[in-house]
Amino acid sequence: MRSYIPRPLYTNRIEPFIGKDLIKVITGQRRIGKSYILLQISDIIREKTPEANIIFIDKELLAFADMKNYMDLYQYVLKKAAGHNYNYLFVDEIQEIEGFQLCLRSLLNENICDIYCTGSNAKMLSGELATHLAGRYIEFPVHSLSYEEFLRFNQLQDSPESLRSYLTFGGMPYIHNLVMDINVIFEYLRNVYSTILLKDVVARESIRNVSFLENLVGYLVDNTGSLFSAQNISKYLKSQQVNIPTQTILNYLKALCNSFFVYKIQRAETQGMKIFEIGEKYYFEDLGLHNAIRHFNFRRDINKLIENVVCIDLLRYGYEVYVGKNGNKEIDFIASKSDHKIYIQVAYMLLDEVTIQREFGNLLEIPDNYPKYVVTMDEMQSGGNYQGIKQISLRDFLLAEDKEKL
Repeated sequence: MRSYIPRPLYTNRIEPFIGKDLIKVITGQRRIGKSYILLQISDIIREKTPEANIIFIDKELLAFADMKNYMDLYQYVLKKAAGHNYNYLFVDEIQEIEGFQLCLRSLLNENICDIYCTGSNAKMLSGELATHLAGRYIEFPVHSLSYEEFLRFNQLQDSPESLRSYLTFGGMPYIHNLVMDINVIFEYLRNVYSTILLKDVVARESIRNVSFLENLVGYLVDNTGSLFSAQNISKYLKSQQVNIPTQTILNYLKALCNSFFVYKIQRAETQGMKIFEIGEKYYFEDLGLHNAIRHFNFRRDINKLIENVVCIDLLRYGYEVYVGKNGNKEIDFIASKSDHKIYIQVAYMLLDEVTIQREFGNLLEIPDNYPKYVVTMDEMQSGGNYQGIKQISLRDFLLAEDKEKL
């Protein structure tokens, strides 16, 4: 067995599908830990089936540089599977193989192997896989480390200091190998950012204006959690004598979302869940990357950081997330899963009556009985109740897997 830190949040979701006639697709931003989850699944298979023939292809290794297209992949798998009864195929970063979906479809139809793959681009699902393998695959989104995983990876105890480290450094798994020094970690994260931008956005999406793309990312960092309008940005740029069409801005935003670098969260009405086509918000997959890109200031950025970390935590635990609109009032998040729904307001501290009335008042006006929370950095008030609405500390919120039972 290999030495690694387990991530049962994901392996427990995938394990029930081992041996099932579905392609298991693990998706997420580059360097988020997808490769290690593949390795953990392969070890689970070896433990259950000692005679398993594991075929592992890592497109980031030089050994597989010549594997360019679906026929290369197909011939390689046939050769490795010959003479074995229990074949399991693992392909890391499968989008690097041209036409991979044609090979996977054939391998699945021929019942040659049980298939697992990772991908760092959402177009793989909406395009290649959806077209050729509709109903034949299941997706498992992977995110950066949760707060609980961050504590475990870095051998820390839950504390206000640990939470501050998490909000500063984020949850990229590799940083547990580095000293907890902001200069060291941010230098590593800036290199990861460059790789994501060049490999998964610029090259994959054929981006031409790289300078504007970088400026757009900077704008998203500065305006994390703010209502966004590509048209307004276009107007602002024109006032600065920069002429970028609105459609180009939308295309670049979609490219950033396709790489799982940022997530677009749309607005929805609290009643009826009507989705609005304009005025979405954008949040970063990893706070460390968010913080390393621009001049970071914890005190100045704290409200953005809390809002971002709550959003990604909801996505991590399988919720559909929207920015809520209740009349002329905004609710930070509506999160739904199956037939459950929760409402969340996020605030740094409830320092005065005006803040208390704003955060709790917006939730009190929603006329249903789904759970409603105000999540704050206040430590002493966690678990408090204001007219049926719970105040939860950010630490307690992040450590709870089932958000409906806080």
